[in-house]
Amino acid sequence: MITMSPISEKKPVVILLAILFTISAITIGYIALGFWPAFIFTFGYLGGLIIWLFMPMKVSFKQIAAGYFVTLALFVVHKFEEREYGFFPALSEITGVPVPEASSLPAILLYIIAAIWLFIPLFIWKRYAFGYYLAWTFFASMGITELAHFVFPLFRNQPYGYFPGMWSVIGLAPAAWFGMWCLSTKTRN
Repeated sequence: MITMSPISEKKPVVILLAILFTISAITIGYIALGFWPAFIFTFGYLGGLIIWLFMPMKVSFKQIAAGYFVTLALFVVHKFEEREYGFFPALSEITGVPVPEASSLPAILLYIIAAIWLFIPLFIWKRYAFGYYLAWTFFASMGITELAHFVFPLFRNQPYGYFPGMWSVIGLAPAAWFGMWCLSTKTRN
């Protein structure tokens, strides 16, 4: 029996869709927030894309459910912390890019892109390749990109200290790493 490499088990149209989604997320991030935040988004979206291309899609949603739901819950806590403590104004202070209005098209598109991660359980349950791509971008974004909260204070003209969203990343990133570990297992239920 011939075994397929991870890339060959994904249809070219799905690979193209994942590439376009990645480019869209980074581009919308650039339009809404500027170069540096878009560059940081790249680690989650492009990183997730690259990992997805080379990893087999053999796990069921049951195998990643704990990692997914814990990471999702901590992401909600993280967004609350960012909102309550002024993440976007603090980011704007560093980048010089004004905070986008919540009702602006780029901001709405960013919310939609993040909301698509809510389809991960359904898409993986249905064994859709795009669902695995979304899962990798979700876990890479939460486990890698969000670590930027510990780098942001270095760009302020003050001693290293708290940056809005920093405390919740302490739990969020390891939860995402656990999700990545679960997603990379080779067994299938």
